[in-house]
Amino acid sequence: MTLQQFNALPAAEAERALLACCSAPRWARVVAARRPFPSVEALQAAAAEALRDSDLDDALEGHPRIGDRVAEGASAREQAGVAGAPLDVLDALARGNRAYEARFGYVYLVCASGRSAEDLLATLQARLANDPATERKVALEELTGINRLRIARLVRSS
Repeated sequence: MTLQQFNALPAAEAERALLACCSAPRWARVVAARRPFPSVEALQAAAAEALRDSDLDDALEGHPRIGDRVAEGASAREQAGVAGAPLDVLDALARGNRAYEARFGYVYLVCASGRSAEDLLATLQARLANDPATERKVALEELTGINRLRIARLVRSS
């Protein structure tokens, strides 16, 4: 849809569209309420500004594990670099995902678009060394990047 069409949606429909980008209801309500936006960039900036730590848990419910074969839609497209990875890398990602979830209590969230499985694995292994507070901040930054990409796909300027 165009940005103009997004701006003209009833609030509930705009929220539903935003929930397809990020499954955090509070965030979607706040962003939808700030319409109209003069540009996609302004929408993306408002979306980034509206995101709170309290939204992270809701948002994580909408994200499959990196390398998970059941990823679909936007997640499958964003994880395309993992699809053809060697089995040993996929196995290491699965082990890393389990270790990450045991350490932090939620799925490893990373902006995977355009990245290889090996790169995502190296990032996962490095982030396992973070303390929980630091990792939560990193996950929120990654979510901001994911939202930026998904919003760009949701709306276009003209």
